[in-house]
Amino acid sequence: MKTNSRILQNVIFASAISLGMVGCTDDVRTDGFTNSDLPEIHELSQAQKDVIAYTPKNAIIAHRGTEFWAPEESEAAMRWARNIGADYIECDLQRTKDGVTLALHDESLSRTTNIEVIYPNRWQDYVSAFTFEELLKLDIGSWFNEANPEQARASFVGLDVLTLEDVIAIAEGKRIKRDANGKRIIIRDSEGKYIGTEYEPDPFDNGNRPGVYIETKAPYMFAGMEETLRTILEKTGWYAENIDDLKVIPTEPGKVGIANTPARVILQTFDLSALKNFDRVFTRKIPTLYLTMDLINSSPITYAERLNYAIDNGATAIGPNIAVGSYPASILPWQAAMARRSGLDVHAWTFNTNQEYLAYTGPLCDPEKKGGADKNSVDMTFTNHADVAIEYYRTTLEEYAAKGQVYFKSNESVRKACPGKYPDYDNLQKNKPFMTAQEVLDHLGYYK
Repeated sequence: MKTNSRILQNVIFASAISLGMVGCTDDVRTDGFTNSDLPEIHELSQAQKDVIAYTPKNAIIAHRGTEFWAPEESEAAMRWARNIGADYIECDLQRTKDGVTLALHDESLSRTTNIEVIYPNRWQDYVSAFTFEELLKLDIGSWFNEANPEQARASFVGLDVLTLEDVIAIAEGKRIKRDANGKRIIIRDSEGKYIGTEYEPDPFDNGNRPGVYIETKAPYMFAGMEETLRTILEKTGWYAENIDDLKVIPTEPGKVGIANTPARVILQTFDLSALKNFDRVFTRKIPTLYLTMDLINSSPITYAERLNYAIDNGATAIGPNIAVGSYPASILPWQAAMARRSGLDVHAWTFNTNQEYLAYTGPLCDPEKKGGADKNSVDMTFTNHADVAIEYYRTTLEEYAAKGQVYFKSNESVRKACPGKYPDYDNLQKNKPFMTAQEVLDHLGYYK
């Protein structure tokens, strides 16, 4: 998703957010339609319905690991997201000149690295102009310390770029194996070409096994990215044509265990052609999100067209944005209702405050205080603050439930589709051991 860390920090520390910006506003229509207009919505395939049935609800997606507490899409951010208890760790894909698939958001390197220092004549070049080992010379942590002095930690200096395989290894409870100088230990072929990284059990792993939520970026720049993605997921055991052939990832009772379920990988894209490619390449249907951010002024007809395009091309979820920063919401109440009617899950982005959660998960949409999952507009949420999100579900929504106002989406179909692999209670966050964001970073060895 396109967000800016400085904008998000301003949002985090705002004392309040106007309800005119988020959630259940008066749904005033200026397009000549009313909320009773019900355009035709196409039928989901049985394969889509089966996937939706095993995809968890009330789940938390750690956006780029975190943009707030650590350098985005770094080893620190991903290990933090795993240990804090996120259900999914999210990453974006880019590809290097020598074909290595990176977990990196931007096509360029100037925002999040020291490329102007290391390669002063190449600082405007795209990621695809560099080999992976050239990129390993870059520091992806120092910029974060400079931009975020309150969250700065000396241990972030010198962090290196990640590959998709690195992210998967972290989700499995590992970390990158490094030499005495902190450099990653890499594996080469007989000709000296990079073919992989060595991993080791993370001594600070706390047993959580999140899923991995993957966005393909700039598919127009990287032909065949979907095939490459499938190859990596098959090689690591995270995708197989037969669900029974997926890698068994040991999990512990009471810990996040989504990595050992069929919902371990979710794909996402803004790009129409990439959505079609997902449907073509992943011949066994897996959870797939069609991201949107331009639907604020849509009519029921145009919104239905977008939902139908998603359905017709294999999506199992729609990904609208809430109102944050410069982005107006694409999930007004009538849009959320239409998405629910379609049968697609809704995975919305990007949540960072309790007020945003209150506005979209039910309480502020329930003036009669009766509760009900129909007041909840989302099935999963992307967040830079997995710590805030977990605590919100654990405490705030639990307090409403104790008063008879239950807003949790039901995981009943998930439990039936994956017996024994998900907690019995619909609030996946309820029983997670909790540490503060800072305590998790301290525990992982990222000291100030």
